[in-house]
Amino acid sequence: MIRHAFLIAAFLTAGCRPDPGARSALPGESAMPLVERGDEPPVALNSISPVIYPEALARERIDGMVVLRLYTDSLGRVIADSTRIAESSGYPAFDSAAVSAVPGMEFAPALRQGTPVASAFLQPVHFRHSSGNP
Repeated sequence: MIRHAFLIAAFLTAGCRPDPGARSALPGESAMPLVERGDEPPVALNSISPVIYPEALARERIDGMVVLRLYTDSLGRVIADSTRIAESSGYPAFDSAAVSAVPGMEFAPALRQGTPVASAFLQPVHFRHSSGNP
């Protein structure tokens, strides 16, 4: 009896091992093979933003967004002196804070056909006041 239970447990466990190449489909979706990484833009790696919200604008609870044009090398490093403001927030303090934070930004490099490459891209920087702060 114990041997019989052991064989059933072994059979059930063996049947639960996933096939490493298999992909489960969601309901209404056909199973498709996993896609390899191809062309991708740079990806921000900072877990904490290096951008400092200008104190005067924070006190006034003013929000804004700056769009920066950045250039990274094939290692994801921002190329010195390449930063430009592509779209101003309309507030010089936001624009300045966004540009000042660039040296502290870290990126994974852009990929072309899975290979790291240098890249130009647009990076939005959002300034949103916290509703709990004055």
